Amino acid sequence: MEFITHPLLPFDEIQDIQQRLLAPNLPWRDGRLTAGDQASLVKKNHQLDPNSDLTLSITNRISTALTNDPLIKSFTLVRKVHSLLVSRSDSGDGYGWHVDNPFSRYGRRDLSFTVFLSDEDSYQGGSLSIQSGGDKTTEFRLSPGHVVVYPSSLLHCVHPVIAGTRFVCVGWIESYVKSAEDRSLLFNLDAGARGLLARHGRSDELDLIFQSYTNAIRRLSS
Repeated sequence: MEFITHPLLPFDEIQDIQQRLLAPNLPWRDGRLTAGDQASLVKKNHQLDPNSDLTLSITNRISTALTNDPLIKSFTLVRKVHSLLVSRSDSGDGYGWHVDNPFSRYGRRDLSFTVFLSDEDSYQGGSLSIQSGGDKTTEFRLSPGHVVVYPSSLLHCVHPVIAGTRFVCVGWIESYVKSAEDRSLLFNLDAGARGLLARHGRSDELDLIFQSYTNAIRRLSS
């Protein structure tokens, strides 16, 4: 499994974030300031000043939700959530095909994520496309409060917004396990073991599976 989608924030929190993002005179900046040399050529959007009170309020809440969610933790083996940005894309804005830089000054970028903050009917276009398995692409346009998490090594883009305004929070995860293939194997093993536990209860055989899973993380972690 290369990516995962999951509800992350409850509706009442999303409504509060949406109202606050529509306030006048917020410190929006040119999104190209946070892109690498090549990515800046295909990026057109705005990002909220990362040091503003609103940015810190949103990103701290999302960081906490990601690090505490059992499914996200199992999928990412999260060591650190970092470099979060709140992004606004108006009509005509988008972000062409690119791959994320492997590092920021805050940590390694093993996985990327996008938390959708806008109601789906408040804008048109603006889908996130992720390329995987050769020429295969998958598009994401999720409900507000939902997150998609995927390896930072994959090519991806944001299609131009046709109408309305698209708000998202993007960021990166440094995992205890660098390899996306190893994380996928561990995630499937954990999911299978937890499914067996829920269906049949604890057993000596299941203890061996959990022991192997734990020791595999220990061996593969970096």
